This record gives sequence, C-alpha cells and structure tokens, in this order.
Amino acid sequence: MNKYELAVVIKPNLDEEALKAEIESIKELIERFGGTIEKIDDWGKRRLAYEIQKVNEGFYSFITFDSNSDTPNELEKRMRIKENVLRYLTVRQDA
Repeated sequence: MNKYELAVVIKPNLDEEALKAEIESIKELIERFGGTIEKIDDWGKRRLAYEIQKVNEGFYSFITFDSNSDTPNELEKRMRIKENVLRYLTVRQDA
C-alpha cells in the first residue's frame, strides 16, 4: 500500500450541501477502488493563482489516503468528467 494525497479545487458557486456531496462522492470513489482515507483537510474558499473557466476562486480540499498503485489512475479517470471539479492532482507521498 502506498500513501497518496489528492488535491481538489471545486467550483465556488456551490452551496454547502452540494460541496459536501461532491467531497463525499470523491471519498466513495477512493473507497470503491480499495483505498482507505486517512485525513481530509478542507481549506475553504481561496483565490486561484490564475483564472480557470472564467472563475477566480475555488474550494480547496486535500485528501490523504492509502491504496494500491492502480487507484490513482482510476480516480483521475473519474475526476476528469466531474463538472464541479476545476482541478485535481494526485501525488504519491514518500514513506
């Protein structure tokens, strides 16, 4: 098992319930592909470094999880088609 961190930037126009639902769907994806979530760090709404799709702000979340090496590829395939996700990045952490 490897340790990974997923950084996600979600559109700022979502209400609190929709934001929680989006984070929950990402958690379910990780667990569906055999990952176990260690920690979720929500940073809230922050200004983006540059404009993405005419949006200047986004909700930042960082999810730390343990999984095998196939999970990040499957996770990124699903994240690519999510409408409310502006950007995502999965990084393997050193042991």
